[in-house]
Amino acid sequence: MKRIVACVGECMVELSEHPDGTILRGFGGDTLNTALYMARLGADVRYVSALGADLLSDEMIAAWQSEGIGTLWVARVANRLPGLYLIRTDGAGERQFLYWRDSAPVRQLFGQPEWKATERALCDVALIYLSGITLSLFDAAGRNHLFGFLRRARAQGAIVAFDTNFRPRGWPDRDAARAAYTSAFAHADIVFASVEDHALLHGDASPEAVKALLRAAGVGEFIVKLDRPACLVVADGVACLVEAPPVADVVDTTAAGDSFAAAYLVARNARQTPVEAALAGHRLAGIVVRHRGAIIPRSAMPANMSAEHSWEHS
Repeated sequence: MKRIVACVGECMVELSEHPDGTILRGFGGDTLNTALYMARLGADVRYVSALGADLLSDEMIAAWQSEGIGTLWVARVANRLPGLYLIRTDGAGERQFLYWRDSAPVRQLFGQPEWKATERALCDVALIYLSGITLSLFDAAGRNHLFGFLRRARAQGAIVAFDTNFRPRGWPDRDAARAAYTSAFAHADIVFASVEDHALLHGDASPEAVKALLRAAGVGEFIVKLDRPACLVVADGVACLVEAPPVADVVDTTAAGDSFAAAYLVARNARQTPVEAALAGHRLAGIVVRHRGAIIPRSAMPANMSAEHSWEHS
């Protein structure tokens, strides 16, 4: 199982509103988006979540399987429906999200009868990927449970990657979010952060503040997405600025960060340097933002990006 990537989180029904008012139904969620793009790039990916026992959940399972995503670790909860969100975009492609998800079945994930077997399996995978949205799905006890199995998985050699992806409405207050993120950083080997998330959490949008926080937390490798098309990559104490090629025809920025993380992790798995991995992330994200919705057509996927080796601690 050491080649398996496990992405933990929630997938919802996605409604994407077009300029003419028509709505396209699909599916999406930050960690699911990353799982899908990693699978398309050749990684052996399993999704860890919970869905209902309804037709929409059946459609999601079938769609994930058609993309090569393993669904053995997706629990099914009776009498629950998956969450739903609506995407609206402005003239510059920036998006606004409206959510209906308070009773989503994933919030009951750790209480499902199959969870104990899933948790044991997760302690023997190569990479576990989760996000700040994943953390927001659970209460404090649930997050402590999550951190417990991350700690056990790392002790057995798994790499943990965490994307800060902060959404204020998912949290009761900033203090709870900051405490959860501090714990997540302590259990992560790779962190995808952003000055935008840091400003929302800590009131400081400077890259230096993000770097200082993550270095103090002991994170060995992290990416800081800036407020322009560029990121800072920090690994082994060395920081490098990596600019993104310009994209003139941005349509929708949904899943730009999710696809960046997917390409970055696949490139690192293929023994590319952190800077090369960031360039791969920029390349895929630059394609994703030219399409509406979180998931682009398979025909639009770039060539020559693949996962060829198993993840290992460096």
